[in-house]
Amino acid sequence: MLNSRIAAPLVALAAPLLLYGGALVSQYGFGLHPCEMCYWQRWPHQAAIVLALLALLLRRNEAAMRALTLLAAVAIAISGAIGIFHAGVEYGWWQGLTTCSSTGSGPVTLDSIMAAPIVRCDVPQWTLGPISLAGFNAIFSLAAAAFVLTLLRRRPTSVA
Repeated sequence: MLNSRIAAPLVALAAPLLLYGGALVSQYGFGLHPCEMCYWQRWPHQAAIVLALLALLLRRNEAAMRALTLLAAVAIAISGAIGIFHAGVEYGWWQGLTTCSSTGSGPVTLDSIMAAPIVRCDVPQWTLGPISLAGFNAIFSLAAAAFVLTLLRRRPTSVA
């Protein structure tokens, strides 16, 4: 399967689906409300999912499939880079946001502001040992992007 010509776009689809799905489970299943930088990490995963799906839909066109898969890998890596930045803010290595932000959408009223959960970007909501969710996103995203790029460099042995 890893030598198949569709292995790279499949991994480029699976990795952000799992990471984005994990973020949604953390938010809605465990009540870990995302901060602004958490949302920043989700956007490239969403783009990677769309790009990988397009790559799979256009798999008969080898050049288009490879280009879209490459773009998906770049999007996954961008999420990892944002994860590094976010983790650095959490560890106090550098300063993060210096302005207020809200995760709500639509018209902003005093009631909606008061009802919104207060989520700071510089305080991790959950860690496993010393690694926060932003740190895990960085690790898994960068590893997945590297794996997709490695698969793209291989010469496929099957036509699947």
